[in-house]
Amino acid sequence: MANLKEIARLADVSVSTVSNVLNGRKNVGRETRERVLQICSEQGYFASKSSKSDKSNTIIFVFSDFDRDYYLKIIKGISHCLNENGYDLIICTNKSSANFMRSKFASGTISLDRHMTDEDLISVATPQFPIVLMDRIIDNDFANTKSVIVDNYPVMCEMVQALVDKGFKRFGFIGGLEYTLDHKERYSGFIDTLKKNGIEFDSRNYFHGDYSENSGYQAAKILVLGNTLPDVLVCANDNMALGAIKAFEEHGIRVPEDISITGFDNSDAAAMAGLTTISIPRYESGYLAAKELLEMIKGTARKEPFKLNATIQWRKSVK
Repeated sequence: MANLKEIARLADVSVSTVSNVLNGRKNVGRETRERVLQICSEQGYFASKSSKSDKSNTIIFVFSDFDRDYYLKIIKGISHCLNENGYDLIICTNKSSANFMRSKFASGTISLDRHMTDEDLISVATPQFPIVLMDRIIDNDFANTKSVIVDNYPVMCEMVQALVDKGFKRFGFIGGLEYTLDHKERYSGFIDTLKKNGIEFDSRNYFHGDYSENSGYQAAKILVLGNTLPDVLVCANDNMALGAIKAFEEHGIRVPEDISITGFDNSDAAAMAGLTTISIPRYESGYLAAKELLEMIKGTARKEPFKLNATIQWRKSVK
């Protein structure tokens, strides 16, 4: 983990400026503030409000890998909520997550780390150490957890139904990691809607991905080797969709003239590429996760999951 001086050097600002940003002071310009926050996130360093390790006002956010655009907005939401309530925030990656959570300096954790097993999380989610989960639901009466997650299924059903209504009949699908809740709900919404409309899905047009751009690129290259392309390729996230578009372009296949394509997440890169996708409220999800965790610390939170609605963003990648 980088130290304060290293963050200042990378951001080309003074140590005092970094300190002002992390302590939530308003004497720093917006562009500088966002640059410092971004570098802190990339380097796995974050200590808002102060750097002291006081169990009464320290929260941990753990995540598995860093997609700059995706995580930064969530982190901003978490940070703003905690700053408003006088709490510190420390961010760490999966390599050190377990050690951070088992140490005794923090009051709770917000977890978006797909590499953490349910058993790992259950083992540390005690009455004295609540955990908010942003990537799964754990059904365990003894684990002090609550989920703040995107409601993937209904919005995927809505998008696939709209594609069917547009006249698409031959579908392809690039999924994420199959054990993740996001993949399960997004694929279920996809396949259930096709069945509802009497459309048979050709399993040869199903591809495994891992949410990375490269996995979408490789899946599309394999798809091109087949005799026929589907009318539309539905991807479980934007990164894989953008990778697929790159592969199609290299083979002279035009989007959307030759194949339409959709993603999920509504990243900045998706907007620039004109990708039809599903927009999830990332800043709001981070803010609400922090808010729910503070309620858990106070003992006033409800146990049931908090599900966030998502919306479709239609763009030029669908004809």
